[in-house]
Amino acid sequence: MSKKYPITVSSWTLGDQCSFEERVSAAKAAGFDGIGLRAETYVDALNEGLFDEDILAILAKYDIKVTEVEYIVQWAEANRSYEQKYKEQMCFHMCELFGVNHINCGLMENYSVEWTAQKLKELCHRAGKYTIGVEPMPYSGLPDVKKAWAVVKASGCDNAKLILDSWHYIRANQPIDLSVLEGIPAEKIVAIQLNDVQAHPYAKSILRDESMHDRMLPGKGYGDTAGFVKLVREKGVNPAVVGVEVISDEILALGVPAAAKANYDATAEVLNQAWPEVL
Repeated sequence: MSKKYPITVSSWTLGDQCSFEERVSAAKAAGFDGIGLRAETYVDALNEGLFDEDILAILAKYDIKVTEVEYIVQWAEANRSYEQKYKEQMCFHMCELFGVNHINCGLMENYSVEWTAQKLKELCHRAGKYTIGVEPMPYSGLPDVKKAWAVVKASGCDNAKLILDSWHYIRANQPIDLSVLEGIPAEKIVAIQLNDVQAHPYAKSILRDESMHDRMLPGKGYGDTAGFVKLVREKGVNPAVVGVEVISDEILALGVPAAAKANYDATAEVLNQAWPEVL
């Protein structure tokens, strides 16, 4: 794969009910350069009876790569569970196996910037050569770019960076304006994810439900996805991947191949308008 910014179908976009080969074949047929895998999706592949060499063989068969690994959570807890420790180590293994250099991370729990930055520093130390991409989400402990960047900056770690998702960005009521990213070096944004929002947000108490079930295709909703892409381009960001994360029960009900194709086509339309060099 030679593309500088591989267009990647994120793990949740194709759900968790298909086989690994179905996921890979649908992504390739749709036009994607890469696929994303959550630790759970990787374990699902193992539970199909696949070994690492089988997984790599399927990727080679369809000439596509894993380009996105996720998702480390609860990393700011004082006492992390063994499940979370193991999931973290699984993400590190996946990066080594697939040649991915960054891991998507979120944090639902709300702590002070100082505490969170210290815990992020510890996570980055454990990650070693891999980049930890912190994703602000409006219903989380890092609800917007401002707090997420404050934590990343305070950690003082070269391998601590941000991931910007257009759904989260818009639902956090942040203007699509360079002022939001003021003071953030472009190289501190490791990746982006594209999608779109419904006309009206769910109630604040159930906003995460909208995020996990009712996103829209890039450019087909009521946010300015093209404007978001232009913002990232104008900032001078060189994303490791252009992720497409449309978590939608309605779209997935079309079937995995059709969902993959709809996601790629809508994304290509937005990129052709806002950043054609990516295509």
